[in-house]
Amino acid sequence: MTVKIIERIDMDAENKKGIGLATLVAIIVSGAIGGGVFNLSNDLATNASPGGVVISWIVIGFGILMLVLSLNHLVVNKPELSGVSDYARAGFGNMVGFISGWGYWLSAWAGNIAFAVLMMTSVDYFFPGVFQAKNGSLTILSVIVVSIVSWGLTLLVMRGVEGAAAINAIVLVAKLIPLFVFVIAGIVTFKAGVFSAHFWQNFVANTNADGVIKSLTWSNMTGGDLFSQVKGSLMVMIWVFVGIEGAAMMGDRAKRKSDAGKASILGLIALLVIYILLSLLPFGFMSQQELANTGQPGLVHILNAMVGGWGGSLMAIGLVISLLGAWLSWTMLPVEATQQLSEQKLLPSWFGKLNDKGAPKNSLLLTQLIVQIFLIVTYFVADAYNVFVYLCTAVIMICYALVGLYLFKLGIQEKKTSNIIIGFIAAAFQILALYYSGWQFVWLSLILYAVGFILYALGKKEYGTKMSTAELIATFILTVLGILAVFGVYGNWLGLQDALGIDGNTLLVAVVPLIVVTFIVYFVVRSDINKKGIKN
Repeated sequence: MTVKIIERIDMDAENKKGIGLATLVAIIVSGAIGGGVFNLSNDLATNASPGGVVISWIVIGFGILMLVLSLNHLVVNKPELSGVSDYARAGFGNMVGFISGWGYWLSAWAGNIAFAVLMMTSVDYFFPGVFQAKNGSLTILSVIVVSIVSWGLTLLVMRGVEGAAAINAIVLVAKLIPLFVFVIAGIVTFKAGVFSAHFWQNFVANTNADGVIKSLTWSNMTGGDLFSQVKGSLMVMIWVFVGIEGAAMMGDRAKRKSDAGKASILGLIALLVIYILLSLLPFGFMSQQELANTGQPGLVHILNAMVGGWGGSLMAIGLVISLLGAWLSWTMLPVEATQQLSEQKLLPSWFGKLNDKGAPKNSLLLTQLIVQIFLIVTYFVADAYNVFVYLCTAVIMICYALVGLYLFKLGIQEKKTSNIIIGFIAAAFQILALYYSGWQFVWLSLILYAVGFILYALGKKEYGTKMSTAELIATFILTVLGILAVFGVYGNWLGLQDALGIDGNTLLVAVVPLIVVTFIVYFVVRSDINKKGIKN
């Protein structure tokens, strides 16, 4: 998962003339490599053969390129707007801007939970079975540990600590050294015969019910199977690009405006090369079946197999440090979204209140309470890491689609064909990827959107405006769909339990305390509004 927080990397060395092209590219690449890349190999092997992975990278790379080009254009030509949700608001109104901003908030803290799960699976490498159950859920001990860490990081951020230069340097070294060692080991142990043995055939698609592999011939590798491999890889690959918008936002630090766009493209190319190496080299060392069964985090177990225990330990320690650093930065990220919504008068001012350290204390506490609820849920959810990866990715893709649609709209207004094409492709890619891979998670997220709509209505009250008829209708429809999602999971409608990896009882573990928190926040915010003399 990439780190949008690269915008706040310490810039003490930066002079007033701005940052040059090479430095910009380095900042983008180093800040963009997050925890998701450490589990990339076995996640992809679960769904695709080496050939399928190559095709998937081409498809995803092109789609992300269109998103980056869209963001680059908006950063340069709409400098008065401040990010993804602001583009949605400017293009389609307050309600859509709120949906984008609330989705960004939801995606960010869901990503933090994925960080938490991946961190404990790394620790579990040293103490097998103690921190992660065989089905991929966290143990009670793990839930306690990550809860303490999560609250600790929240308190640090509330005290104004969110990413000092020393922390950034340690995290950078901790994640790059193990990845460099992995690439070298992957090249040394690479066997062309292993890599090409079943280059196009997907092991999963070519096994029978007993897991016994069928005859692997080209006849088994149909166009439909290739499409299934790409579809199965979409969410995993997009996950490692979540936060790529941070690269475009570096534009205001560039020495020349043209450097910002070039750096984004060069940074994207560099990231693609790194991700492709990390995801394909293991196919030259292990079969797809072996890779798919390595366990989490994939690179830890693969490097252990390549060079021995010291390699696995190096990767696991590096990953834990990297995740802690990223988690610290990402603790601030979701509350930046709610703070911005408050400043735009799309949420009550309660969310934007700062403490004496300049941290949005109310947003931090609310977000942490919801994170705590879902950290407990990781005890009940099989394959908890992928559940929250998919939730994070699916919701952020809505925000990205709105960026493309905004550029598409501007292109029509300005009669600029290039913007129409780029915006359309960027939006269409995100929408189609959602349709084929993540619509169930979007449906599930509507439960949390229902909470947001209550707060959106309170904001309208505070600022003396009323929801339009269109907003009321949209709120009603989406809230009803959110309620239906609860029943849908509980009753396994449309195979939701299998798709989401959770059952009805597990969902209730989250929904019941979520309702309690919602009521508490509602009355606290309402009381805050009434103290200002704003009555019904």
